[in-house]
Formats: sequence, C-alpha cells, structure tokens
Amino acid sequence: MNKLLFAIAASGVVFLSGCASQMDSSASAKLDKLSNQVSQLSDEVAALKSEQMTLNNKLDQASDAITSANKEAARANMRIDHIAQSYTK
Repeated sequence: MNKLLFAIAASGVVFLSGCASQMDSSASAKLDKLSNQVSQLSDEVAALKSEQMTLNNKLDQASDAITSANKEAARANMRIDHIAQSYTK
C-alpha cells in the first residue's frame, strides 16, 4: 500500500513539474518586459545615488567655505576693534 501511494505521489510530482516548467510565449514576453523594467529602474536608482553623493560632496565643500569665511570675518572684526581701541586711547 505504501509503495503504491509513493508511486502515485512520485508520478504526480513528475507530471506537475513538467506542466509547470512550460511557459507560453505571452508569459515569457511579459517576464522579459518586467525584467527590462527592473533593469532600467536599477540603473536609474544607481544614477540618482551617484548624483546624491555628488551633491552631498558639494554641500560639504560649501559648508567648509562658509565656516572658513565666518572665521575670517570674526578675525577681521577683532582687528578692526583693536584698531578702533587704539585710536580712542
């Protein structure tokens, strides 16, 4: 009895796997189209990540320039204050 059930189950698996592995042309075309769309979207994401990294680098450079300009302005203001104090004495 067990051998008969095993044989029926095995033949059923073989039969179903044969049916499942065949794909019609329309399903294949849809799968190819979806694969192409995924590939295009992956390329777009990679391009956007690259652009984001470039913009972040430019932002860091601008931030450094602003910090440097603020330090120079503070130093210039201190020199002006010292010059003004020397005239008032």
